[in-house]
Amino acid sequence: MRGSAALIVSVLLAGLVTDTRAGSESCQARMFSQSSVVCECNATHCDSVGRVTLPAVGHYLSFLSSEAGSRLHREQGQVQRNSTGTALRITLVPEQKYQHIKGFGGAMTDSAAINILSLSAGAQDQLLRQYFSPEGIEYNVVRVPMASCDFSTRLYTYADSPGDYGLLNFSLAEEDTHMKIPLLHRAQALSARPLSLFASAWTAPSWLKTNGALIGKGSLKGQPGDKEYKTWAQYYIRFLEEYEKHNLSFWGLTTGNEPTAGELTNYSFQALGFRPEQQRDWIAMDLGPALHSSRYAKTRLMILDDQRLLLPYWAKVVLSDTHAARYVHGIGLHWYLDHVAPAKITLGTTHDLYPEYFLFGTEACSGWTSFDRGVQLGSWKRAEDYASDIIEDLNNHVTGWTDWNLALDQGGGPNWVKNFVDSTIIVDHSRDVFYKQPTFYSMAHFSKFLWEGSQRVGVSTSGHSALESSAFIRPDGSAALIVLNRSDAEVPFEVWDQTVGFLPSSAPPHSILTLLWNRS
Repeated sequence: MRGSAALIVSVLLAGLVTDTRAGSESCQARMFSQSSVVCECNATHCDSVGRVTLPAVGHYLSFLSSEAGSRLHREQGQVQRNSTGTALRITLVPEQKYQHIKGFGGAMTDSAAINILSLSAGAQDQLLRQYFSPEGIEYNVVRVPMASCDFSTRLYTYADSPGDYGLLNFSLAEEDTHMKIPLLHRAQALSARPLSLFASAWTAPSWLKTNGALIGKGSLKGQPGDKEYKTWAQYYIRFLEEYEKHNLSFWGLTTGNEPTAGELTNYSFQALGFRPEQQRDWIAMDLGPALHSSRYAKTRLMILDDQRLLLPYWAKVVLSDTHAARYVHGIGLHWYLDHVAPAKITLGTTHDLYPEYFLFGTEACSGWTSFDRGVQLGSWKRAEDYASDIIEDLNNHVTGWTDWNLALDQGGGPNWVKNFVDSTIIVDHSRDVFYKQPTFYSMAHFSKFLWEGSQRVGVSTSGHSALESSAFIRPDGSAALIVLNRSDAEVPFEVWDQTVGFLPSSAPPHSILTLLWNRS
């Protein structure tokens, strides 16, 4: 087990400890069986980074989270006129300009809503505040499943009446009207800016599918242009209309969650198979025209919503067709096979081929593999996995990154097919508390500080090091640098910004660090 032995021993003895102050409130740290702590929150107390105001030019802020127990620990440093002589220098190269950031967030699944609503009203508000308020980590993106997925307690769509090609019986479920929609309204009320919602469907109604079931290997009956494909396109429009009746609008849509799931594998939960050629023709002939002729023509449409391993092939098939490409805005990515899909080959090549289409992370979670399954309370390795993947994505043109369930229970559910995984927040409703996992703070180092509209810029490093980093100029002209140290050793470094000077810093072992400074 890595990390601070002294911290681990003290926590195991005490059961519950208080960490150093993290922003405006302190972390009530609890140790379970993993390498680091979780921060326990209830209706009256939760650690919070608070609102962040940058100091004047000549000073900078640093925010540190680490395996040793720091959680967004804030310090202020002074910019030096001359080099500190540190062996490692990270140089900001602002003239190298790349993609603009859309944002970061998580998914309001049925299961997430169930877990949030299992808490008392005060604890619910506390949890939502941690994600969406200016005092919290300021998520601005929320993924919303269209009808059921595996993180539901039952199988359903919005149009389960066989033969209803006119969708006359289309209606939202109680999971939408009684749980997800009210929570989305509460999240929006806490946020200082409009939330960008995007929707993904897992399956079409069974009567539209070749296998006659919501689960397993199956695709739409017929061919693109046929009534089944047109009905499925109108299903999307009806979803947007029904949510609009509840005063919720959507920034984006994906063409369907993991289209390879229902095409190449026999998934035990909801899936709808598409080959890239089918997706191309469905967009060109059905979904694209349906959106274009509706009042939702400006809704961003993302293809793929699956593993980046499928790139650039999938993008080539869909986007080389001008009839389909004119309706598409971006490409949605899942992280699950990133370790076997080099970013430069997949993301970099796709961006070079189709620079006008944005790349966007639409789903990620830990605990999904058979050998590393479910919730691990306090796993720092999972926090590092998140931060490393986000940095790699950002450094390869990705504009945002969406976590999976906003909250799960201690078993990693509910999930009707027992596909239990981990989450950034774990709820223990029996005690009316929730735990903020180390992965919550991984997300925070990006979502809190990389405002929408921030632009990635170049960095150069004076030599080889264990550090992973990404740099941005924010809309107000200030700079942000995120640094990950996955090594066992502390790494001193300095940041050189030629407009202000040298920022002396150091990355403790197994830590995530965000530096912020004004440039003028």
